[in-house]
Amino acid sequence: MEDTGESIEKFLSDSPPTKQKLGLGSIVLLIGLVLFMTVIGWAYVDGSATQPTSGPALDFTLRTFDGESFRLSDHRGKVVVINFWASWCVPCRDEAPILQSVWERYRERGVILVGVTYLDSESASLDFIQEFGITYFNGPDIGTIISEEYRITGVPETFVVDQNGDVVEAIIAPITAGQLDRILERLLEP
Repeated sequence: MEDTGESIEKFLSDSPPTKQKLGLGSIVLLIGLVLFMTVIGWAYVDGSATQPTSGPALDFTLRTFDGESFRLSDHRGKVVVINFWASWCVPCRDEAPILQSVWERYRERGVILVGVTYLDSESASLDFIQEFGITYFNGPDIGTIISEEYRITGVPETFVVDQNGDVVEAIIAPITAGQLDRILERLLEP
């Protein structure tokens, strides 16, 4: 019988040292897993963000259908009502006359109204504007950039920005008669 020390030594000398290597499939799987976890983490962080209901309004620039440039920050000192809408949106049709009426009654008091069309064609938007006689600023949200910044979940949605540039109301439903009047009167009080 051999000495245990000798048999271990013989075993170690007979077996060349081996290194564990990852195969290509394992590497691809590992990279895929890391990317998947990164995407899930990003979606969680992004999905947990909410619409602005207070604090500084996110600035944006909109090219209106009239070819003008509307920049939110240029209207600091005035109350700004931002309305996201689309011609295919049934509740938007109900609120369009209300918004036009608000614009006509409050524009001389320092209120600005801007419509941001969401996922709509230019021709359909222009037909809608003409049908309802809308005269306030309106323009397309090309690439849904503004909608994504304001984290809208659908249309219509309306945000009211005070004279200091802060969001003071987020209305995630169609505007009703008198609803904006109450908000605007409160903001316009001396």
